[in-house]
Amino acid sequence: MSLHVFLYGGRVSPTLAPFPAAAPSAPSAPAPPRRRTRVLALPEARWAFAATVAFLLALPLHLGGAPGWTYAPLYVIAYAAGGWEPALEGLRALRERTLDVDLLMIVAALGAAAIGQVLDGALLIVIFATSGALEALATARTADSVRGLLDLAPATATRVTADGEESVPTTQLAVGDVLLIRPGERIGADGRVVEGISEADQATITGEPLPVVKAPGDEVFAGTLNGTGVLRVRVERDPADSVIARIVTLVEEASRTKAPTQLFIEKVEQGYAVGVVAATLAVFAVPFAFGEDLTGALLRAMTFMIVASPCAVVLATMPPLLSAIATAGRHGVLVKSAVAMERLGEIDTAALDKTGTLTEGAPEVTAVRPAPGSGLDEDALLALTAAAEHPSEHPLARAIVAAARARGLRLAPVGDFTAKPGHGVTATVDGHIVTVGRPGAHADEDADHTIVLVERDGAPVGTLSLADRLRPDAASTVAALTALTGTSPVLLTGDNPRAAAQVATATGITDVRARLLPEDKVAAVLQLADRKVLFVGDGVNDAPALAAAHAGIAMGRAGSDLALETADAVVVRDELAAIPAVVRLSRTARRLVTQNLVIAGTFITVLVLWDVIGHLPLPLGVAGHEGSTVLVGLNGLRLLRDSAWRSGRAHGAQD
Repeated sequence: MSLHVFLYGGRVSPTLAPFPAAAPSAPSAPAPPRRRTRVLALPEARWAFAATVAFLLALPLHLGGAPGWTYAPLYVIAYAAGGWEPALEGLRALRERTLDVDLLMIVAALGAAAIGQVLDGALLIVIFATSGALEALATARTADSVRGLLDLAPATATRVTADGEESVPTTQLAVGDVLLIRPGERIGADGRVVEGISEADQATITGEPLPVVKAPGDEVFAGTLNGTGVLRVRVERDPADSVIARIVTLVEEASRTKAPTQLFIEKVEQGYAVGVVAATLAVFAVPFAFGEDLTGALLRAMTFMIVASPCAVVLATMPPLLSAIATAGRHGVLVKSAVAMERLGEIDTAALDKTGTLTEGAPEVTAVRPAPGSGLDEDALLALTAAAEHPSEHPLARAIVAAARARGLRLAPVGDFTAKPGHGVTATVDGHIVTVGRPGAHADEDADHTIVLVERDGAPVGTLSLADRLRPDAASTVAALTALTGTSPVLLTGDNPRAAAQVATATGITDVRARLLPEDKVAAVLQLADRKVLFVGDGVNDAPALAAAHAGIAMGRAGSDLALETADAVVVRDELAAIPAVVRLSRTARRLVTQNLVIAGTFITVLVLWDVIGHLPLPLGVAGHEGSTVLVGLNGLRLLRDSAWRSGRAHGAQD
């Protein structure tokens, strides 16, 4: 059975793409159970069931010596029910001048019937149809594991308006809308809390086993379940761009791609199928020419055609890779294609951006220093500065205001606010002209902190120091990547050497390259030409390096659109620990591909030699061939289990 039949519209369906729109649940509904496709809901399963029932009814009549008219119609039903669809697909392929191995199975079954082995041919049809039904079910379950996320998105949301509240379909929400999330309701869109404190169960998106406290400023995801508090959430993403929607879209796109290993298999498949036909004719002609009876020669040839068909080989690659993509997607890592998933497992060096990747990309106030004689203490200086910065949207301004609010300081009203990009702001606070800006042209040039000078009525009254926060899992992630690749990651940053060195020391990185422009990052990646480099970044300036690397991962929460488009995978939660986890998952998938190829090759070799050298009974050949096909398919689908991801996380933590 060819791979394109398994995944791309042949006798096995449904495929992973496209996903139909799911019927969303009510906002206050509890978490819906993950969809599980019922066996008899699949056409392949119904036809296989019909063929099996007809065969089981015919078998005792046939073996019991009943008249042929009692069981012959049942055998006809078994042949027709189990064989019409693969036969039709095989004939369509033949019209396109390609030889589908499904057609070989049908020819073998009909050939067995033509020489009087009706029972053996029917057995082949039944096992073949049952195998197809199992593969269809496995594929449907793969799709269910991702498509079920759509059930989490509520149909409606409560939008706060100037006149009060209104219930609107979540599809009509827009960026900037404020939603009211009551206790026990599902959140209708990706956004940020602006008011209230509660807990959110977001295990379906991030894999976190425990509810997460959500307070003003925290991000929330569509489809996650609110706890006992009331939240007001400002929508930050269009519903079509929510995490859930992106997971489904990217997995859908990934299911349409083929990994290099699979492309190679499909390239040789046609030649192999033609070779099987030629060899089958030889297996029939040679023994027959040397005196073997017609029935025996035909049986040997039909058995050879069955066991030599590469069904298990062509199913060896995509199930593990697509299962890994689905599992990673459920845990907040969007891998864009089967090619990308295969590449992630091949990397042997990691290169990391600093700001927004190893660090939070959001500055925080680290020191408040009132000037001697200013008459201000730390709180007074911080309150004065925060009041002046309050109207500004600059990241440093937001950090200063957040620090003041964290201390519970009151901010005075502001007037005559002006901002000069690159220099600072000026505002009137309590009748004083307050200026906040850089203390000098090069004052923060070689520092690991950003210094801002505060002046009141033209006189300096103090300084504030701000620094980017290191992510809490940065050091453990670097250690895990070092253990995975055997080499310490490289730090590539446009920041100054002192700031880069501080981050490198804190995370255990020894190779540091600072003051890099985007083209310099690309050059640094290309210098590692003898290595397969994984680059991790988030900004616009990282996009060229993401494209140049063997594999690229973008940090998705604050990542630029260009970086997200360029990367092979996106970490939705900005959780660095997910990076070694997805690399391990990819390596497991590639290991399962190798296992599957070995299993398939071993079965084919043993069965072919048995048939050519000895005498392989047709039923045993059928069971061995179809059994190996089902075995490799189910082996690959093991990665659908959440334990596959947890194992990668656990290994990363140990590393």
